[in-house]
Amino acid sequence: MKRAAVAAALLLTAAAGCGDTEKTSSGTGGGAAGGGTLTVFAAASLTETFTALGKKFEGSHPGVRVRFNFGGSSTLAQQITQGAPADVFAAASPATMKTVTDAGDASGTPRVFTKNRLVIAVPQDNPGKVATVGDLSRRGLKVVLCAVQVPCGAAAQTALEAADVEVEPVSREQDVKAVLTKVGLGEADAGLVYRTDAKSSGGKVMGIEFPEAAKAINDYPIVEVAKAPNGALARDFIALVLGEQGRAVLTRAGFEGP
Repeated sequence: MKRAAVAAALLLTAAAGCGDTEKTSSGTGGGAAGGGTLTVFAAASLTETFTALGKKFEGSHPGVRVRFNFGGSSTLAQQITQGAPADVFAAASPATMKTVTDAGDASGTPRVFTKNRLVIAVPQDNPGKVATVGDLSRRGLKVVLCAVQVPCGAAAQTALEAADVEVEPVSREQDVKAVLTKVGLGEADAGLVYRTDAKSSGGKVMGIEFPEAAKAINDYPIVEVAKAPNGALARDFIALVLGEQGRAVLTRAGFEGP
């Protein structure tokens, strides 16, 4: 399929999506002078923080609508390289960002704006009696992990290797929110998610810190996408994320400084 055809198909798919991977912050629409739509592709773990920043951005840019596509970073990177129209890409790892930069689809050099680390997520009643990362190898314990090609999965593999723990997950999910959901619903006894996801669960899961997580801290880079439909808005949004307001929102959510 030609690049243009792929782009059109992806745009139609994104426009039709109303699920967990895509959210639009409330706005006034793009009809006013100086308005328009800013499209941000961002890692699923940024859902809460970027939605909040999108509302701040709309408040300071009358007539602008911020549209988000949240999902696994590797999937988002593939969509961008296949021509999906996006203004900003925020990934959960430099490796997934490299997919975009190597394809020539980044405008400028990506900048790391925050860091995140893993915790063991368990349901609040902790039916599996999980206390340490070593418990995840226990026979009969239902553990869910991210797929290894997405940043949360790669980080989980690194952390488990650092702990010398072998885990046979009952499933591997395409983004960290899917892992969080399965644990929160009691479909799994434990999973490895980011600290920020456990904190944002509204009490549905409990996050257990473990020392080996320090071996797998993820850097989050952000960049304007090459040929961004709204380059000026993209640069303004990136400035918000990198600035004091962005740092404050990210810190409150449990992210670490860059």
